[in-house]
Amino acid sequence: AARGRGRGLRALASTPCTGRPRTLTPAEERQVFRWVNGKNPMQYGFDFGLWTRRIVQTLLEQKFGVHLSLASVGTLLARLDLTVQKPLQRAYQRDPQAIERWQRETWPALARQAKRERAEIYFWDESGFRADQVQGRTWGRKGHTPIVSVPGQRQGISAASAVSAQGAFWFATYPGGLNGEWFVRLLKQLMQRRTKPLHLVLDGLPTHKSKMVKAYVESTRGKLTLHFLPGYAPELNPDELVWSHAKRTGQARRPLQAGEQLEPRIRAQLSALGRNPERVRAFFRHPSVAYITDL
Repeated sequence: AARGRGRGLRALASTPCTGRPRTLTPAEERQVFRWVNGKNPMQYGFDFGLWTRRIVQTLLEQKFGVHLSLASVGTLLARLDLTVQKPLQRAYQRDPQAIERWQRETWPALARQAKRERAEIYFWDESGFRADQVQGRTWGRKGHTPIVSVPGQRQGISAASAVSAQGAFWFATYPGGLNGEWFVRLLKQLMQRRTKPLHLVLDGLPTHKSKMVKAYVESTRGKLTLHFLPGYAPELNPDELVWSHAKRTGQARRPLQAGEQLEPRIRAQLSALGRNPERVRAFFRHPSVAYITDL
């Protein structure tokens, strides 16, 4: 078993039995590997999305009529090169087919349309900032969690931004959450002094699809068109990277001074980003948005 542990599925090939018979056949072990690798228990009728030894034990009983102790299940999984890991979280409502359709069909068609119309394409997103947010990590003595002092005053501000693959950047700040009235107000700011048609790509937040918003878009007579990304796929939007960059390098790295206001700090940071088109273009080179071509 020790020799085979590092060979993955190759170790599962049939070998002459030299001692106590195996509880599972090699074919059944390969099936266990296929259950766990890249799938989740909900696909097999469980109401829990993470694999546990207990769930594998139950599946073995249901599918093969074989009972293994939890310890034996753990040994089996280790022999199959399956280890306990912290999973990346993705919403179960994601539609992989819709995501693939966006990347292979919808986006290329949009890019061609924009070229024909001599129009621009921007990606839009919103985010919130708080003065008491603690981003990133710090050093401290092993076994003693560091304590970070944060401002007692809970300052907060919301911001919206839009970016293009050519390095253009626009932003605005606003108070509280986004509603239809504020979204229309922001869209009007974005469209000021704009001479070319604009295709705006954004997520499907209900506010973005409200009657008030639809009425405003229609009033532009084709000057502004909204295109909605597939649901639960924020990684398709390069403007998401603006916020991760801002929060990783901005106010979290240099805490507010006594009496300092958060909004001017955020506006100054985003203004600086707008003066750095190469930094904006770099967001479009991230692997998650590699589909954005033909511009």
